[in-house]
Amino acid sequence: MIKLLIADDQALVRGALSALLGLEPDIDVVAEVGRGDEVVDAALRTSPDVALLDIEMPGLDGIAAAAQLRERVPGCRALIVTTFGRPGYLTRAMRAGASGFVVKDTPAAQLADAVRRVAQGLRVVDPALAAESLAQGESPLTERETDVLEAARGGGSIADIARILHLSEGTVRNHLSSAIGKTGGRNRADAARIAEDSGWL
Repeated sequence: MIKLLIADDQALVRGALSALLGLEPDIDVVAEVGRGDEVVDAALRTSPDVALLDIEMPGLDGIAAAAQLRERVPGCRALIVTTFGRPGYLTRAMRAGASGFVVKDTPAAQLADAVRRVAQGLRVVDPALAAESLAQGESPLTERETDVLEAARGGGSIADIARILHLSEGTVRNHLSSAIGKTGGRNRADAARIAEDSGWL
């Protein structure tokens, strides 16, 4: 039997995934959690073979949860299942140690097959998303530009961002200017939106 942990902040989605996958004769759903920061504790308690992780969850996102699982529960493989099929998310998830990445509208039989393949140590990636990710390439943003855009999403002033990131206001302006240029945004809010839609934030 493949022991499966499901993490999704939407109770209805979590329940549906559990019910559908629980019907499979070789899959046993051993834990369900609604927050990303509950994933590792649940995995330590139940020793799942595979963790099905949503990306956008409170406490910790699914990509960060996958990285924690790799470090603290190396026997559990992460399979990201998300509504948000953004190429940048795929790249970040693979870097975090996820074994698979599929979108939520994947048919139930294919999702069950993805769980089996990940449990066997194989990689599973949504083909359309893989092609889009290759076409788009890596994020053009540096780590610091990403930090500054992330902080700018809250709508604070240059001084607020500088204080949050412990940078000078001039440095923040330089990073924002560079990020706006690289994303093709009209302003910092537009640059942050473009970066988020691409999965770079």
